[in-house]
Amino acid sequence: MGFPLRFGIGTGNRRPFSELARQWQWIEELGFDTAWVVDHFMAGDHEDVPYFEAWTLIAALGMRTERIRFGVVVSGNTYRNPGLLAKEAVTIDHASNGRVELGIGAGWWEREHRAYSFPFPSVGDRIAMLEEAVQVIDSLMTRPRTTFQGRFYRFEDAPFEPKPVQKPRIPIMIGAFKPRMLRLAARYADIWNTRGEPEEVAPLAEQVRRAAIEAGRDPDAIRFSVFTWRHPFQSEKHFYELVLAYRRAGFTDLIFPMPPEEAWPVLERCARTVIPELRHME
Repeated sequence: MGFPLRFGIGTGNRRPFSELARQWQWIEELGFDTAWVVDHFMAGDHEDVPYFEAWTLIAALGMRTERIRFGVVVSGNTYRNPGLLAKEAVTIDHASNGRVELGIGAGWWEREHRAYSFPFPSVGDRIAMLEEAVQVIDSLMTRPRTTFQGRFYRFEDAPFEPKPVQKPRIPIMIGAFKPRMLRLAARYADIWNTRGEPEEVAPLAEQVRRAAIEAGRDPDAIRFSVFTWRHPFQSEKHFYELVLAYRRAGFTDLIFPMPPEEAWPVLERCARTVIPELRHME
């Protein structure tokens, strides 16, 4: 595996901004590599709770940090034109001195689309839209001008300045867990992201590796990222064993949900003692 382990925390979008800012600063101080929010406009379990928009949120939170890399895991492609998303990402890239990563997926939550008047195409069309969007974003960030004639997006001699701080462009993370999306991620992603327990995601990792080879890519050139489902900070031992299980499955990037406050002492001990030990093993 060509990449060292990266450890991240997903804070979500629900807490008051001042609390999220303190959490991101604490995550950075503890030595984590990445911080993340998600791309929704409302919560799935309690629709009336406060919920911040993702890209403006990371722009503001990123300015409260100095070192940590960050992003949205992952943006629904159906919510933003790819030219707009690329502009947003590059603006944050410059403001943060090259620390943002561009997460993107096909979009899936029909209720949210209807609530906010976003069209909700078929699954096949959403995947095709995403494939076009990724090509457009790559072209905008790397070429002087972009002309693209697809089924869903048409760009005509589009200028795009400034280019990103990061070269050749901002890393693109694609969220995927079903076969067609896994093949798309294997073809285009710098980082593939999925969710699940180690035994659930290990077969997906094998599918991505095979698909990358079929697409003419070295699978070791792709970071494999997982957003874990369950509470990882039950104990230092549990955290240690969980990380090793994901590593054996081929994952390079681990994103853990911010636990409830009563588990913060375990999170801190894991950050200060267990993670350095795991890094040393690499």
